[in-house]
Amino acid sequence: MAAVLNNPLTIHLFTPKIMLLQALTDSTMVAPGSGDGLSVLDLLIKGGWVMLPLGFLFVATIAMMIERWMGITKNAKIEQSFVNNVKDFIQQGNLKSAESLCRNQNNAAGRILERATGRIGYPIKDIESTIENASQIELQRMEGSLPYLGVIAGIAPMLGFVGTIAGIIRIFYDISISNDFNISTISGGMYEKMITSGSGLIIGLIAYAGYHLLNMKIDRFALKLQMAASDFLDVLQRPVASR
Repeated sequence: MAAVLNNPLTIHLFTPKIMLLQALTDSTMVAPGSGDGLSVLDLLIKGGWVMLPLGFLFVATIAMMIERWMGITKNAKIEQSFVNNVKDFIQQGNLKSAESLCRNQNNAAGRILERATGRIGYPIKDIESTIENASQIELQRMEGSLPYLGVIAGIAPMLGFVGTIAGIIRIFYDISISNDFNISTISGGMYEKMITSGSGLIIGLIAYAGYHLLNMKIDRFALKLQMAASDFLDVLQRPVASR
């Protein structure tokens, strides 16, 4: 056994493995101490300068989601009682009351039906065109800043990766200058630079989810609006008591 251990070939084969095991052991012993008491803020600061634009994108994402959610919720209301009252006024020939009721709604459906009511007396095709154009305007208005959420969903992860790659380049540059190549140095620098990738992915996921959820809300409103417009056009083709 002693002869095998003292064999030069055996020593040559096992020496690198022993050195690697020793490096891993040393880095494992040092790592816990370096991470003690590390807060979330400290962790984010270690991400470097890339965390500044990522932080701006995060704040912008949350602000746009809240603003669009409130705006869409306010404008996407279509109460069946409102549609029925407008139809009743039109059936009675009371167009001024119908327009006044639409105006008082102060939402997308009210503005669309108000414009359509103002076109009563023109051919049905003209009224349909008015409803379609007004609907497109209101839907575009509802989207508002939503396209920016889609842009952030794509930019944030890529910006995070740029920060990570820049950090890795910096690590290997420092190693080439100092010739100090050990696992603790690499792992310490790597975990700091991976923070930007993780932050970018989280921001991208939030923006992506917000973009699609809010678009689904707009799509549901568009369907309800189409049904209300269909009811409105149907009542125009019924006999009118008096106008």
